[in-house]
Amino acid sequence: MERIYVLDTTLRDGEQVPGAKLTGAEKLEIARQLAVLGVDVIEAGFPASSPGDFEAVRTISREIRGAGVTALARAVQSDIDAVWEAVRDAEQPQIHIVLGVSDIHLQGKFRRSREDILAMGVEAVRYAKKFTPYVQYSTEDAGRADLGYLTQTVTAVIEAGATVVNIPDTTGYCDPREFGRIILTIKNEVPNIDQAILSVHCHNDLGMATANTLAAIKNGARRIEATINGLGERAGNTALEEVVMALKVKADFYGAMTHIHTEEIARTSRLVSSLTGIWVQPNKAIVGSNAFAHSSGIHQDGVLKNRQTYEIIDPHSVGITESRIVLTARSGRHALRARLRDLGREVDDARLEQFHQQFLELADRKKEVYDEDLLSLLAEQERTHEERAYELLALKVSLGTNSIPRAVVTLRFPDRREETAEAQGSGPVDAAYSAIDQLVGKQARLLEFSLQSVTEGIDAQARVSVRIEIDNDVFIGRGIDSDIVLSGVKAYLDAWNRAAFRESNPTLVRA
Repeated sequence: MERIYVLDTTLRDGEQVPGAKLTGAEKLEIARQLAVLGVDVIEAGFPASSPGDFEAVRTISREIRGAGVTALARAVQSDIDAVWEAVRDAEQPQIHIVLGVSDIHLQGKFRRSREDILAMGVEAVRYAKKFTPYVQYSTEDAGRADLGYLTQTVTAVIEAGATVVNIPDTTGYCDPREFGRIILTIKNEVPNIDQAILSVHCHNDLGMATANTLAAIKNGARRIEATINGLGERAGNTALEEVVMALKVKADFYGAMTHIHTEEIARTSRLVSSLTGIWVQPNKAIVGSNAFAHSSGIHQDGVLKNRQTYEIIDPHSVGITESRIVLTARSGRHALRARLRDLGREVDDARLEQFHQQFLELADRKKEVYDEDLLSLLAEQERTHEERAYELLALKVSLGTNSIPRAVVTLRFPDRREETAEAQGSGPVDAAYSAIDQLVGKQARLLEFSLQSVTEGIDAQARVSVRIEIDNDVFIGRGIDSDIVLSGVKAYLDAWNRAAFRESNPTLVRA
């Protein structure tokens, strides 16, 4: 079986989703889980983009062991210097250089000749090699490049010292046969290709990222770049979980395997979803809530008789169990801590006490508390204190079939003063949002409101994610509660708190 190496770029390309900005602490938490998952390399960010991203990459490099750490640089010395300073303390520090290779990029973005760009790339690789033997060169927009120029570029950067050459379908333009042919051509026509690992990075604009990545593996690629849940620019990237499980299920066909611990896939997916506020669609392959659900009577009958009749993947192999441990208000701290430990979350005594009180409040409102409730509640608790510039003290809404919905909101501000505002709207959530805008003194534009049920049942918690625009910047907010209106208000206020944190700490987040 051929070894396929996995570079996870959730913390770099995945974080480029509008509004899905992660704090340094959140990045570190995801990086820890990626190491547990077993990825070979973590692309931790783009250090030259901001001091905050630089510090996040450096923190990850100093703490994470068991995986290499890399970060992105343009083909300029200042970017390469920033990457090296950020990753130099990693167990295996790597530098990732990216430069366009298609005529569309050369003419439209750089306005330079092929010869100039090639020389620029070679010089960048040689410079990076002074710091580390592990240098990756990405030929941006290779999917639309002239194949002759692409092979010439790959040959030259390997000769300059690149140990990984990455062939990105940056715009998701290719289909599997076309992309496979590009990889095969490079394998056959680049004379020194055996001196480097051939990698691919596919986007999903036409819904073919996973298929293109698998076609590349079939034609000789030995490293993939992917993200958890397929996060990324525009329509996203190749979903790590899809490629990994395709190789596992169809091992005889591909003759290749990764070293990913697949039983950690579901846990990693939930963590990334929770911290980014980007919920996974129910029918998402591998990690969607319906991925192992069967509603058709024929399917149910078949699965009950033999799981393999309608399931090609054992849910346990990706960390999804068919049984659920149900906790109630009568469950003690010991049972709660044991269940959290089973879910991979350790909490100290002080934090457990606080969490237990929140758990009891939820259990009093619900008949049963499921794993998903615990994880959502824990994510809510883990919101850092400094991000809460505005604290919700009280909410009162009124509505009826023949009355205008109204909301009264009381907030506590950073200086500890408390203020109340009343507003009306098309519904209770709209009214509450208007009241919050009054209190903050600025109006936000709601771009997206997403509501999900965390578990089943009429008493299930509602999980709301909102995207709002404030002063031409986008922020995501998350909220959870068994009351839908309150969940929506928490999400809106969370987004406002992120905006306030950005305003008070402009150098700690990516521009």
